[in-house]
Amino acid sequence: MKLTVDRLHVTLDRNPILRDVSLQARKGDIVGLVGPNGSGKSTLLRTVYRSLRPADGVVRVGEDDVWALSSRTAARRTAAVLQDGGGNTTGLTVTEIVALGRAPHHGLLGRDGAEDHRAVADAVARCGLRPFADRDYASLSGGERQRVLLARALAQAPRLLVLDELTNHLDIRARFELLDLIRTTGITTLAVLHDLDLAARLCDHLVVLHEGTVVAAGPVLDVLNPRILGDVFGVRARTERHTDGVIRITYAARALAGDPGSREAGLPSGGDGGGRPAW
Repeated sequence: MKLTVDRLHVTLDRNPILRDVSLQARKGDIVGLVGPNGSGKSTLLRTVYRSLRPADGVVRVGEDDVWALSSRTAARRTAAVLQDGGGNTTGLTVTEIVALGRAPHHGLLGRDGAEDHRAVADAVARCGLRPFADRDYASLSGGERQRVLLARALAQAPRLLVLDELTNHLDIRARFELLDLIRTTGITTLAVLHDLDLAARLCDHLVVLHEGTVVAAGPVLDVLNPRILGDVFGVRARTERHTDGVIRITYAARALAGDPGSREAGLPSGGDGGGRPAW
């Protein structure tokens, strides 16, 4: 299902956090939100999964404004996997955690039916969690817990996945396995990623936020050009697609550190990096 964010403004304690933010994610696309700390990435996600109401602008999942939907209907469409999103899991098994994803589909009695059991079993299997199904969630490693939280989101049967730094604190193998798993879901995904290399590997398109505004949006190679990498992230780098098909970023030995001559560092230029999403 398509996600559209149109001219979004968010204010907290009378301070503007997001200004005139627009982006799109087509059905089945994975769109990454990247930018320096404090640029507004997590705030933008909160408006998408209805945790924070914007001061102005619209968030649409499909053709519907998410804030015009009931909370139950919105939860059936959008599932969020957040940092440290396990909540109060004392004494709960992996299967019980995953089953919590079925809550938006329950009626007044809140009883699990055959469809719920199938959805939970499928999510557990899809995320490689069968060996841990009866384990206490608290006993798992960080990577295993993240898989459980993703399985809970998949059990929700959403049309949109919202991911906030899902790979934080994971070792490199766990990161790659989790990102590859996300790619197989086929669900439209909006993901905040701190690591630009992982963002380049996972995403179809990127949106760069800086000081609460969109400064670049589009395909990975167009967005992560030397000018954006220098002006926004403060590094000398170039991005290219290797013969194995993976996009990789090559960094210079030192950061820009305000060096006015950095743009003459010999890196190729690419794109103007500005404006609204072009896809």
